[in-house]
Amino acid sequence: MILLLVAQFATAKTIDEVIEKYIRALGGKDKLALVKSIYLEGVNEMKGKELRVKIIKEQDKLSRTEFESSDANGFMLVTDKEGWRYFSQGPPAAEKISEDDLAGLQIEMDIAGPLPDYISKGHKAELMGKEMVDGNNCYKINLTTKAGKRITFWLDTHTYLVSQSFGLPICGENAATYTMYRNYKEIEGIRFAYTCQTKNMGREESEITGEINFYKILINPAIDPKMYQPF
Repeated sequence: MILLLVAQFATAKTIDEVIEKYIRALGGKDKLALVKSIYLEGVNEMKGKELRVKIIKEQDKLSRTEFESSDANGFMLVTDKEGWRYFSQGPPAAEKISEDDLAGLQIEMDIAGPLPDYISKGHKAELMGKEMVDGNNCYKINLTTKAGKRITFWLDTHTYLVSQSFGLPICGENAATYTMYRNYKEIEGIRFAYTCQTKNMGREESEITGEINFYKILINPAIDPKMYQPF
């Protein structure tokens, strides 16, 4: 019995140990620190429609998501000072995002995500044990951002990459959504999920409500100052 307890404590992971392995799986702290901007382009299939998606980010300053289909277009713009949203089938001009909604969406400006250096960013994280996700054993992490937003991550116990999240804004949508991360590929020594599947809360486990497949990801592109403007 004593030997069993010793073995359990020896193999138990702390929250910081799990996140450290997650950072290494992504490519390492040094490489992540070099990423100051990013550009992603892909296709979002949702409810039978296909949206072309572009995401532009500048670390801690900007997150802009643009989308376009055959019959609609729009954008979600989040900066460190304010935010705007526009949908061509809605009001004729861009609408300013409320301060409460903006605080929850500003986490999208963090290119590496909230887990690396979570303490210095003002977040709180707790390791909740393990859970199975799509047949894979995962570490479950509950994170509360400095703005008070609660997000849950599931990290694969073998790869230490994020397999699933709940509550993390995706493409500007600040909603209660499960997101599954698939098809990781390496660019300049950093791993990115090229496929993001979404499932709204309350849906059947197998029912996917949206899927983004990225076909272009650029690291440290020059950011046009116009990307900060909603007009």
